Amino acid sequence: MMETVTAERNKNTCHKGLPKILLITWEYPPHVVGGLSRHVHGLAGGLKQDYEVHVLTANPGDLSSSELKDGIYIHRVKPLNEKDPNFLHWILGLNLAMEQKANELTSFHHFELIHAHDWLVGACGLSLKERLQCPLITTIHATEYGRNNGIYTELQKFIHRKEEQLILGSDQVIVCSEYMKGEVLQQFAVESEKMSVIANGISKEPQLDDPDSLLEGLQVKKGGRLIFSIGRMVREKGFDTLIEAAPIIKEKYPDTYMIIAGKGPMLEAHRKKAKELNVDDVIRFPGFINDMQRVALFLKCEFAVFPSHYEPFGIVALEAMIAGKPAIVSNTGGLKGIVKHGFSGLFMTPGDPGSFAEQASALLEDPKAALTIGRQGQKVAESLFSWGRISEETKRVFQETLISQKLEDLV
Repeated sequence: MMETVTAERNKNTCHKGLPKILLITWEYPPHVVGGLSRHVHGLAGGLKQDYEVHVLTANPGDLSSSELKDGIYIHRVKPLNEKDPNFLHWILGLNLAMEQKANELTSFHHFELIHAHDWLVGACGLSLKERLQCPLITTIHATEYGRNNGIYTELQKFIHRKEEQLILGSDQVIVCSEYMKGEVLQQFAVESEKMSVIANGISKEPQLDDPDSLLEGLQVKKGGRLIFSIGRMVREKGFDTLIEAAPIIKEKYPDTYMIIAGKGPMLEAHRKKAKELNVDDVIRFPGFINDMQRVALFLKCEFAVFPSHYEPFGIVALEAMIAGKPAIVSNTGGLKGIVKHGFSGLFMTPGDPGSFAEQASALLEDPKAALTIGRQGQKVAESLFSWGRISEETKRVFQETLISQKLEDLV
């Protein structure tokens, strides 16, 4: 324990004079499950110019328990009952382990505020707010109601209550789109003045010397035209719509095929459905791919598609845009705030295979127009969704919250 404390004190001198903040998230690179991980990573990188940023997160394997990487202090913990197959027990164990680690950190760090990301770390965030008497900012990335278009099961009711406790117990709540703000206001008794809308950000992808070498084993067709998508294999991502559209694409454009990457509970069901529709030769589900393969596929594809039924923001659409590729996105949720139809991307009707096929045809039959849309989308992503801009807006929320707390202390 003494060695750990000494190491932390030595590292503490690297950002002398900067106020310290603690970001709490259940996933953080290289542990990537969804968009939340990349969001927190991008935000932390943007905030480190003005804060000494500490990230408290889960350790999914044998990663270092503590490291300083790219100017950010990362602290990883294993849930107290990490082998428990019960998801809620696992989350409880994670929050308890996070609280223990946070208590250790606060013995030699004074954190100006806590920034929690989603309900999974809410118990830890609320506990630290009370113990440290410092503001708690929470970013809600999605809601259980939105993911399921309602609350039906006991598990969903439990998660909904935990979201409510976190939202009502936070000093400020950040959401990524006006759509999400409306959803939170509708579902929870929270004041509108307590909420801020700050979009997700995107970073320029690294240059790849030999992208083709990264695609070995992914069944990339030489000379074929690739349509790419990626996301968690869950119902709300709408990948079933692409499978149902695949027979149309196969018949009309025999040189075209799809790769839909990602893992999740519906992966095998999607593979089975593609086989039943006799399109498993033109639609592939490789499962998990790493970050470099993801970048290479964005560069390789003709266009990307994100057919979500529910999407609070849609950071993957920005990833396509930053790569200069046109994106077809569902005309729903936060995606509507990213894309301008016919200019920086194209809209499709959620759950409508014919609508996707129509938009895909527009791009496949007019490569020049597709190129123009891709370039215009890239300019939009670079100018409006940079992490520099997003971090400045987040910093403003931090500062206003701190000032409000100081004013309350004076009363």
